Amino acid sequence: MAKIKVKQEEALSIKFSHQMEVGHQRALDLYFYLPTEMGIGDKTLDEEEYYHSAIVGRRSYYSKGLHLPLVQNRFVSINKRTKEEFRFYLNLFAYQFAVAIETDAKELRQITEAEQFYPALAELGTSVTQLLKKFRRNEPSEEKWQSYFANADNYLSWFCEQQLLKTLAYRPRNADYSDIKEQIVNLCRAEKHYREEEKKYNSTGTKQDANRISNKMLLLRRLIQQGVVLKEELKTLGIGLKKFVTGLATTLVMLVVSALIIKAQGVFSGLTMSLIVTLAIIYGFREIFKEDVRNALWRFIQRGRPRWSRILRDTSTKTVVAKQLVWLDFTRPQDIPAEVAEIMKQRHSQNKVDAEVLHYRIATKVTNKEFEAGYSQIQEQVNFSLVPFARHLERGKAKIYKEQDGKVSNESVERRYQVNLVAVLKDGKGPLEYARYKVVMSRSNIIEITRSKLPANVLEMAD
Repeated sequence: MAKIKVKQEEALSIKFSHQMEVGHQRALDLYFYLPTEMGIGDKTLDEEEYYHSAIVGRRSYYSKGLHLPLVQNRFVSINKRTKEEFRFYLNLFAYQFAVAIETDAKELRQITEAEQFYPALAELGTSVTQLLKKFRRNEPSEEKWQSYFANADNYLSWFCEQQLLKTLAYRPRNADYSDIKEQIVNLCRAEKHYREEEKKYNSTGTKQDANRISNKMLLLRRLIQQGVVLKEELKTLGIGLKKFVTGLATTLVMLVVSALIIKAQGVFSGLTMSLIVTLAIIYGFREIFKEDVRNALWRFIQRGRPRWSRILRDTSTKTVVAKQLVWLDFTRPQDIPAEVAEIMKQRHSQNKVDAEVLHYRIATKVTNKEFEAGYSQIQEQVNFSLVPFARHLERGKAKIYKEQDGKVSNESVERRYQVNLVAVLKDGKGPLEYARYKVVMSRSNIIEITRSKLPANVLEMAD
């Protein structure tokens, strides 16, 4: 089983996911090799801004079952619980159900061949139907628990309908499979009727306003995440150190400025226009170079230090579940580990181009205390958006010409770039494990993500 899963999430995003158990200590390093021709570096991309705007993570309790059949196989009656456990198990199941349908639907939408798409769509519809029936057979009889169940049931019904309709919207057109399309449409209609007519979960005003129904479902999603998704407390490190560096940079610049002012006063006798102009120029240069000196000092002092810390808490008990440290910076060639450099030497000669290396590291220490009942692991999912990278890329303007039967035609082509990614995993006191991925992307989307072979002397991460 793969310790780290890497896959494309959206048109221009990559998702990493992994699970950790009680007492687990893990460090994950990601080295993004960005070709110099992409124009991305520490002068064009601010690491802190990129972290807050383009890296999105979600940490939650985890139970095996990322796909609907697995969720169904591991289904346990939520009624056979104490009052304290009921909401935990209800939320865990509802959350895993939502993640499963979302995962399966995304994978299905990437299939372009009708012969593969429609049978898989029919199987997805069958799994959804069976799982919803099994879930509803366990509706609690106690009134005090009804509201919890109604919230989860309302959301799962709506979310399944939305995922199936979205998948139909992206389907490959083929008249031979109209019966499967009709089957899924009828399932969506049945769920809509169940919510609106049988259970009357949503008011007329809410049903008729897309904004209201969307916002209500977002609220219900947060409610079912209660006790499952961990609360995150992020803290920026080195704030005091940064103020010190700012002060130090100002001091150094002022020493030079003061020396120049004294020198200028010695050259010009009295307060003359020439002295005033000279002083103005000196102060102008001070403003120009002060920022550069501060940034240079900060990068020198900050290098190798974590930039953020994160505490993960159980939303119900408020207890600390895990602590994390996060690094993100552009790395100099001399600071790259020898094994990573060796892996990159194995590239084909045509791909050996100069690159800037963006390094992301996250070190996690999970508590030694047992999790809440029903939970054995926590899962971390991190999405890296490549949109800030794509903004720097050139638009495809080239044309390819071809001749056929004496006629010359042309086809516009899009410029593609290859981003190499090396992942390094350290589990506790275990050995370092490595994996390399090739991410082929254009300005508009990721073309493909493939895993590459490693040198024989490097321990490869399980695939």
